[in-house]
Order: sequence, then structure tokens, then C-alpha cells
Amino acid sequence: MNFPQVNGHRLLRRIQELGQIGCLPGGGGTRLALTDEDKQGRDLIVGWFAEAGASVYVDKIGNIYGVLGGSVDTPPIMTGSHIDTVSRAGFLDGCYGVIAGVELLQAIGESGLTPDKPIAVTVFSNEEGVRFSPDLLGSRVIAKDIALDEALAVETRDGKSFQSELQRIGYAGEIEPWKFIPESFLELHIEQGPVLEATETQVGVVEALQGHSWWQVEIVGCANHAGTTPMHLRKDAGVAAMQLACRLQEYSALDHLPNVTTVGTFALEPNAVNVVPGKAKFTIDFRDSDDGQLRKADALLQSEVMKLQEQGFEVKLQTLSKAMSVKFDEGLCSLLQGVTESIGASNRRIVSGASHDAQMISRACPSAMLFVQSSKGISHNPKENTPDDDLVLGAQILANAMWTLATSKS
Repeated sequence: MNFPQVNGHRLLRRIQELGQIGCLPGGGGTRLALTDEDKQGRDLIVGWFAEAGASVYVDKIGNIYGVLGGSVDTPPIMTGSHIDTVSRAGFLDGCYGVIAGVELLQAIGESGLTPDKPIAVTVFSNEEGVRFSPDLLGSRVIAKDIALDEALAVETRDGKSFQSELQRIGYAGEIEPWKFIPESFLELHIEQGPVLEATETQVGVVEALQGHSWWQVEIVGCANHAGTTPMHLRKDAGVAAMQLACRLQEYSALDHLPNVTTVGTFALEPNAVNVVPGKAKFTIDFRDSDDGQLRKADALLQSEVMKLQEQGFEVKLQTLSKAMSVKFDEGLCSLLQGVTESIGASNRRIVSGASHDAQMISRACPSAMLFVQSSKGISHNPKENTPDDDLVLGAQILANAMWTLATSKS
């Protein structure tokens, strides 16, 4: 079979070019969803889609599609990821998968080949969930995990709605988010973990993905003078919050309930050196590949909150995001392994600890993911890095797998 051959130089140049949008002094960059920087990134991708000869569409939640028609009218074979980032991020997370998809489209055009089935590359809106919560918003709408109207009404902390910001940056599309439900979906990504590098393996075929449960915890006690309030008469919200956070971490570390627990943000009020904190607010991120363990962790959190309430603290719990664990399609995983082995690259099956749009799209069609190494397992960090050869290798494996699917008669 003749496969489209990716242009490694162009792939790497475009990764660097997109990475310049939102770059910060001292390294890294910030390109939060629906900001001016996100608009610049979107505009750049749209231009590349056009250069590759793809038709461009934008749906009502702001997902962008670059579509290359096939010789038969079927649902597309799709790949894609996201280009929004966390604050002070690296330049590969999400962006690599999108640009590899763009390179696939352009390589097909340059080869003079025509796929039997349409091929689509998607840029999903608000994968990271930093500016708008929940995360994975664009793919959640496609999977009908959240209603379109509800997603458009989501607001930033300063009251800007998703819909108004889409309109402001010019990406409030007209088509329904379900127009391009694919026949199959593959997502290429850096691992965001150390397993591949530690085992000296080039490629990870992702067979499963951990679910997550995110909570915001707010504890209200009583602010008072730090010097005049005896320890036994204090209702210190800060201490209560720290003890709760530590207990949840201990359950995870000692009993694997759940697999991992992270306290990602922590804030005290009035946040003064000489005042007993009257309010504490923090976030909890539970993750596990067993949904039962996630439910137990949620119940444990609620049980610990009741204990604090019995001690006289006011406690509020808010669910920020939930996603169940995913087992990816075995047929697609086997295809990715076969393609990888056919070009002589080492591989292993792997479970992803991070969330990805593929977990939502898997509800709508058979899906799978492919990982390349992440140096020292670092991601969401300016030091995020993957060797150039691995980036080109991953893009070629994706191209071969996508072409195999797009020319399959089944």
C-alpha cells in the first residue's frame, strides 16, 4: 500500500510557529480557550487547512474541522486534538496532534492520492478547562455529555459566557456539532508521563484512559486575631482544609483510593500573616481507571466533609468536572500496533492518566490513541519536550493508520 509521506521539516516548523503564539518571557506560553491568543492559533490552523486543500467548517461550540473529501460519501475517518493550553504551558500538548493531522492532509494532496472515505482533522474547543469549566467542552458536546445550550452558557470567573467569547473571536459556527460524527477516531499525543522513556519504548498504544472527578471544596470557619485567639478556641478554616487535603492524599497513597489524588489549588482568606483564616478554598482531582474507585473516593470526600460540619465548620462542595474511565477500541489498538511494528518501531500498550478529547469521542464511535515519548514525563510545563525524530515517527504512524482506515472497504 502506498502511504502519504509526512514532511518532517514542515511538521516541526509548524509546531514551533504555533508555539510562538502566546509565548512568555522565560519560556513556555499561555493560550487559554477563546482568548485573543486562541483566536490567533485558530486562524493559523485554518490557514494551514486551506493550504492543504481541505474544506473548513466551524460548529456551534467552536470546534474547527478540516475535511478532505473521499471518493465515497461516508462518515469521515477523523483525527485531532486541541490547541488551547494551561497557564505557562509547553508547546506540544494537544498542538502536536492537530498539526500532525494538518500534515496528513497536506501529504495526501502532495502525493496525488485520493482516499475512499473522507478524512477530517478536528480542533476541539476548551480541552484544558482552565478558563471555562468543565474541560473537554467541545468534545463533551459532540458526545452529548453536556447540552449545547448549557455549554454555551458556561462562564468565566468574570462573567463572560462561552457563547459571547466565541462570537467575539469570530468562531461561533453555524453547523451542528454532530455533523461530522466519524466512523473511527484516532488521537496522537505526547505521553505526559514517564513510562515510554523509562522503558525505552518509542510508541505507546493507549488501550484505556483513567476517569476523573474534580471537586472544589470551600470551608468557612471564623477569622480572628492570630495573637489573641487561643489554639483551643479557634475555628481555623485553613488548618481544617489542610488536614482534609492531607487525609485525602493519604488514602490515595496508602490504599490507592483512588489511584491518584491531587490538590491543585489552595487559597486562604483573608490571607494575612497575623489573622486566623476564616475561609479556605481548594480543589481536589481524583483519577482512577476503575469507576468504582472514583465513586468510593467521592463518597469518602463527602464523609470527611460531614465530620467537619459536625465540628461546626460550614463546608460547600462543588463538582467541577467528571469523566468516566474509557477502554478504547481493540480493533483500532491492534491496527496501531500493527502499523507501528510494520515500520520497525518499538511499542507497548499503555493506560493514560490524563484526560483527552478521545475519551469523549469514544462514546460516539470506535476510538484509540497513540503516544510518543515525553522527556522525563514532563507536560503542562515550559520544559515539555519530545525528540524531533519521535515527533516525526508518531506523525507517520498516524498517517499510515488513518490512510489504512480511509481506504478500507469495511
